[in-house]
Amino acid sequence: MESNKINYVELPAKDLTLNKSFFEKAFGWSFQDFGTEYTAFENAGLDGGFFQADFASRPQNGAALVVLYSSELETTLERVKEYGGSIEQEIFEFPGGRRFHFLDPCGNEWAVWSKLA
Repeated sequence: MESNKINYVELPAKDLTLNKSFFEKAFGWSFQDFGTEYTAFENAGLDGGFFQADFASRPQNGAALVVLYSSELETTLERVKEYGGSIEQEIFEFPGGRRFHFLDPCGNEWAVWSKLA
């Protein structure tokens, strides 16, 4: 581990089982449970976890936006919808790429981006 570098991120989840199922199916993540109110995610590019909470992480409430990368943006968008996520903002272009925003089943906002072809 490197000192003074982002090492871990934690996000709220109203339903740990529901969020675990969504991220396993839509993104291929794996999980390790630590009791009934916390699960750590693995194989996600950055280590982190979900903690049991009755609120959600949304940028408009001051939370950081976690952005994932996909080389197949449209396919990822369809997988998000198929497995229970909801599209918050459809695919749009920005300098250097394209992205969309979605809410996971517990209401946390995420984004997925891809380089311009």
